[in-house]
Amino acid sequence: MTDNPLLRVTDLKKLYMSGPTELEVLAGVTFSVYPGEVIALMGPSGVGKTTLLNVIGALDKPTAGTIELEGQNIAELSQKELANVRNRSMGFVFQFHHLLPEFTARENVLIPGLIQQKPTEAQENRASELLKEFGVDSRSHHYPHELSGGEKQRVALARALMNNPVLVLADEPTGNLDRKTGAKLIKSILSFSREHRQTFVIATHDEVIAQQADRVLLLEGGMIRETDITE
Repeated sequence: MTDNPLLRVTDLKKLYMSGPTELEVLAGVTFSVYPGEVIALMGPSGVGKTTLLNVIGALDKPTAGTIELEGQNIAELSQKELANVRNRSMGFVFQFHHLLPEFTARENVLIPGLIQQKPTEAQENRASELLKEFGVDSRSHHYPHELSGGEKQRVALARALMNNPVLVLADEPTGNLDRKTGAKLIKSILSFSREHRQTFVIATHDEVIAQQADRVLLLEGGMIRETDITE
């Protein structure tokens, strides 16, 4: 690839203490992600995929190693600086949508922009574009309890993209959806990535997702290796 890596993870380690026992979840993870890629992160349940995403996403601190996002080692930043990186440079989609129940779909999408205190008109236009992009513009004034599971996840995806992040981390985004609805969500992600050169790292068990990703990274034994889904 001719691009420099957008994300470069080097010798990343994460240890937890379980009573007197030291548990090594990440044992020297090293990989790179390039602009515009859709990466499928696979591995057995409990292997540490969520831990890896949380550390990359500055939601948790690594025990050792470096995480360079656009050339900056975010592992060295203060909590205030990390919060700024999360809001401006990263988007997050979780297995459960985490929409705020007291806000409409549109208001939920607007929240990351409001944190940045951007001009209201720019926020409104961006939210409208994203809701339309993911086919939920007609549901923009509905509350989460009035939306289907697939609609909630598409709203969550729109929210993750609100601030034009350079990287979106998705943790089992189709895990609570039926296969047909999940396939529709993944189609939306892939289409958006191709059109806007948006980078995604998606933790998943779904081989259908993996088959459509640009690359598949397998996490096992605390280490990463690139693999072919047909293996």
